[in-house]
Amino acid sequence: MFFEKEIGKLGFGLMRLPRLENQEIDVEQMKVMVDKFMDAGFNYFDTAWAYGGSEEAARQALVERYPRDSYFIATKAAVWAGAKNEEEAQGQLEVSLSRLGVDYVDFFLLHNIGEHRTHFFDDFHMWDFVKRMKEEGKIKHYGFSFHSTPEELDAVLTAHPDAEFVQMQLNYADWENPAVQSRAVYEMARKHNKPVIVMEPVKGGLLANPPEKVAEILKTAEPDKSVASWGIRFAADLEGIMVVLSGMSNIEQMDDNLSYMKGFTGLTEEEKKTIGEAREALASIPLIPCTTCNYCAKVCPKEIGVSGTFTAKNMYTLYGDLKYAGFQENWLVGGHGRQQAKNCIKCGACEKVCPQHINIREELEAAAKLFGQI
Repeated sequence: MFFEKEIGKLGFGLMRLPRLENQEIDVEQMKVMVDKFMDAGFNYFDTAWAYGGSEEAARQALVERYPRDSYFIATKAAVWAGAKNEEEAQGQLEVSLSRLGVDYVDFFLLHNIGEHRTHFFDDFHMWDFVKRMKEEGKIKHYGFSFHSTPEELDAVLTAHPDAEFVQMQLNYADWENPAVQSRAVYEMARKHNKPVIVMEPVKGGLLANPPEKVAEILKTAEPDKSVASWGIRFAADLEGIMVVLSGMSNIEQMDDNLSYMKGFTGLTEEEKKTIGEAREALASIPLIPCTTCNYCAKVCPKEIGVSGTFTAKNMYTLYGDLKYAGFQENWLVGGHGRQQAKNCIKCGACEKVCPQHINIREELEAAAKLFGQI
């Protein structure tokens, strides 16, 4: 790696911090978590301009209590989220520096590049900006976070080979998932020789409570380790991983993560076999066989978000969390400019072009009833 000092393989993600009853961040509990994290030899903290209150909490719990050279801090600029012009877009860095109470950040990320968001970073000249800020010393390293296809990642890294790292969603459940393509996206980053920062190794907490048959495999193999630990260890074992982020929300989660990541040297062959069995168990659960080819989107007269709806519905089938699945449906459908399943007029045009021969109208009707409960 090209960084000034060693980075601990476990990173503290500051998006899901502990909350008080009034929903304000529990800074005192966070201080305890930061102390445990630092005492265990870990030193990477990940926040963002868009994580409400997170940067200020990081200042109180970390920056004001530890020497600046004892930790790495990363933040992100989400210029597609409200910036009206170049000045506002580039101004997100100064806002973050002020909130954090630092003169520089170790890692600065262009936040969530991909799909309809990518052009904002070009429109507001953010790539030139980060180079200039690195020269001025306000940024030590820059890269981007990413939630899209391997083809788009290839395009971004080809256009911007100066990006120093890529942050991506990666977990064992989505490793071969055609809707997420974790493996293919990871392999594209490695093809471009970019270090990888992993986010969502426990899939937003879903892999801490996987389907019963999956949990049984993991607990039988290692009764003394948490089910969630398998997600983080899987990611940490991969080649080229700089750090694996865990969005810890309480002291108990911090203690659990430290129990198996302190001194982590990699997975054994037996542990890799167990993860393979868990993935096979997940794959055996009947799901809508959508590969997100989106041929249906090209012919739908109502612009229904078919593939996004099916991805969200499959998530509910796997994990039984309607609130989380509903959040995904909102993002994958409405967030991408498509219409909800309830707006389907059952014309059948989609079914004529579907390579998987899915009964799309029937599945959309079921999805509309499911998400209508929220």
